[in-house]
Amino acid sequence: MRLLIVLTALLVPLRLYAGAQIYEPLAASVAVQMSAAVADKGPIFFNFKNPDDAHKWIEEMSRRLRSRIPERKERIELLKSAQHEAIRAGLDPQMVLGLIQIESGFRKYAVSSAGARGYIYMQVMPFWIKLIGKPSDNIFRLRTNLRYGCVIFRHYLDLEKGDFFRALGRYNGSLGHADYPNAVHTVWRGRWQYDGATS
Repeated sequence: MRLLIVLTALLVPLRLYAGAQIYEPLAASVAVQMSAAVADKGPIFFNFKNPDDAHKWIEEMSRRLRSRIPERKERIELLKSAQHEAIRAGLDPQMVLGLIQIESGFRKYAVSSAGARGYIYMQVMPFWIKLIGKPSDNIFRLRTNLRYGCVIFRHYLDLEKGDFFRALGRYNGSLGHADYPNAVHTVWRGRWQYDGATS
């Protein structure tokens, strides 16, 4: 059964999964908190207690990503940004990599049929800029897209009281349907599972 889910996650056309977050009004306090989170543009740094752990993680994740992003510099930039933004939002970096794989397949400038946009990554719907950002925010930029995506997913995870299945459904606009959460979970716990230290 697990093999069937893995194959389905890898073979189903990406347009089925491309993000379609649904606009929902935010409480003023939530909007302020999310706005502060996406506005933070501090320098990127690895969130590892031990520098050796950072080196091991980046090398292992880079190896796994090589077939999708052949250019090493581009891979490392993605991985550093994803690890930084995930930890900053209180998320597992491997889950974020799994979400990116299902959302956009790590393709540059993926645009879903639902209007979500992403420079490779997290398929952020443009309405989020009006809700929590500012007009100059460019969700086609690597770090901006990852920051928005992680902050949005954290919001959904908090809204769903830590329930990843429901939070993933909200992120994709498919709440109540199992295909998308199962696909992300499969690649998160399969292809991107990492047993070393990540923070």
